Amino acid sequence: MSTIVDFKNVSVVGLESSPVAEALAGLRANEARYFMNKYKHEFTTVPAGESQETLDYVKRVLKEERGIEFAAQPLETSLFQVENIKWAFVFYEDGLAVNVLYTVDDPKKRAVGFKLSEGMEVPKELEEKFKFARQKSKLAGTIRGSFFVIKGEY
Repeated sequence: MSTIVDFKNVSVVGLESSPVAEALAGLRANEARYFMNKYKHEFTTVPAGESQETLDYVKRVLKEERGIEFAAQPLETSLFQVENIKWAFVFYEDGLAVNVLYTVDDPKKRAVGFKLSEGMEVPKELEEKFKFARQKSKLAGTIRGSFFVIKGEY
């Protein structure tokens, strides 16, 4: 069952098992606000147990592009298309949010983004491979983010 993410009243529902649940909920709400402001799109999530196809897609892109496999437990996912961009999100228990931005008509604008919730360590799978920029968010505190460009077809 999908849930619309409320970015005005941040809720930890679905993320309660995370040690950084409040910050992860803020990060999820920050994404919801972005999509509403930029695309007028309601950001919805689905429990990871109900979204194997999305998990498999994100896992495949990570593994084939960079050999990355996360040990953390996925809690929620989101999969949708706005305009010409297909988006896939996975929110992990450790506080990590991964998104795959995949333009359907422009191979030059495809990337995987990583966002770290405030209070979490850099996952060992990303240590030394990525540098993280900091961004302030009223909803999520300090978000650290990084990305890489997708070269393959998915």
